Amino acid sequence: MEAFLVLLCVFLARADAASGEAGYACGTVLPLRVRVQEVEAPAANRLLFRHNVSLTVPVAVGTPPQNVTMVLDTGSELSWLLCNGTYAPSPTLAPPLPLAFNSSGSSSYGAVPCPSPACERRGRDLPVPPSCDMPPSNACRVSLSYADASSAEGVLAADTFLLGGAPPVGAYFGCITSYSSTTATNSNATDTSEAATGLLGMNRGTLSFVTQTGTRRFAYCIAPGEVPGVLLLGDDGGVAPPLNYTPLIEISQPLPYFDRVAYSVQLEGIRVGFALLPIPKSVLTPDHTGAGQTMVDSGTQFTFLLADAYAALKAEFLNQTRLLLAPLGEPEFVFQGAFDACFRGPEARMAAASQLLPEVGLVLRGAEVAVAGEKLLYMVPGERRGEGDAEAVWCLTFGNSDMAGMSAYVIGHHHQQNVWVEYDLQNGRVGFAPARCDLATQRLGAGA
Repeated sequence: MEAFLVLLCVFLARADAASGEAGYACGTVLPLRVRVQEVEAPAANRLLFRHNVSLTVPVAVGTPPQNVTMVLDTGSELSWLLCNGTYAPSPTLAPPLPLAFNSSGSSSYGAVPCPSPACERRGRDLPVPPSCDMPPSNACRVSLSYADASSAEGVLAADTFLLGGAPPVGAYFGCITSYSSTTATNSNATDTSEAATGLLGMNRGTLSFVTQTGTRRFAYCIAPGEVPGVLLLGDDGGVAPPLNYTPLIEISQPLPYFDRVAYSVQLEGIRVGFALLPIPKSVLTPDHTGAGQTMVDSGTQFTFLLADAYAALKAEFLNQTRLLLAPLGEPEFVFQGAFDACFRGPEARMAAASQLLPEVGLVLRGAEVAVAGEKLLYMVPGERRGEGDAEAVWCLTFGNSDMAGMSAYVIGHHHQQNVWVEYDLQNGRVGFAPARCDLATQRLGAGA
């Protein structure tokens, strides 16, 4: 697990989840260095930020506050916590059981009744609208599912959330009593304290944490390896590097495959080195069903491209790296069901080769996300080849959306490392800039 520093500048709306009334308070920049081993008890105004397969933040929920760990996900709406329920991982994998939120132990917790405006209107942006349980419970039930085949069910509830030293804010969330997953999301955690208890939904939907708290801007800079990075909620105080912005794409009419509350941008081209791939514009633009949008998503690890664009990228990358990388030579091998451009080689040789790989650029309207070096290849855990298992298996970190059952382009957080990413909801845009996240930490005066 990599260690991260978080600097938090909070401008959150104080929302009373029960009444819908809101006031505002501005927090300060809060420094903290996270150490995985022998961590001292954090001060009250500090917030941890961790990066592994997912981005996680610790949050205190309820009265008295209970410490939980939540995945930071800009691709999801409703925040949720495991609540005294059943966590059902894959039968072949045994990640540690995360500590559940004890809803009965919080005096500020309240389940949302049915019928109520919160249940009937606030859930309008969810893929599956909430439903009402039969009497006597009359609970507002939520059902969530994700592209990795995980699913969660529970009730819509409200409680207070505390991030760092900012004042507690009231928010609706899903109190999940049944969760299942076929992936090893938590298998890299070594104990229950490192396993995620839930998810912090950060998209633009009515029930997202961003919308409920009135947050109009947030940014992060993810550093690779065990190097500090930064997360800011609210105004950055002028510390961000000069950003290139791309507008958020809006489609007013409902379309079956277009997520209207995602951070959707326009992908205009893909280049490998200096070669712009011959991909028709129509392939990169949402069609009449909404399929083909491009989303910036901190909740997805890698980047996914629709089949035609992926095929063009794979062919050009293989052509330009034929003298640098040795193909795996196993046509049936597909990592995570979507990554089939794979190679083999000893770690030292691959590390040297990665510095010579052609840069892949995702060309957006007004901005570009450039992927280079070690970010282009991922060493597949547990896969070795050659005499004495001397060679590891590596795959290109761009996957085939169609093979994964997705109908969109997704820019994952692995390709957002050493990139300052700003979500500017006030002006309807997302900003990008190459950045040294460790230096950004020092510039913010919190490197010690």
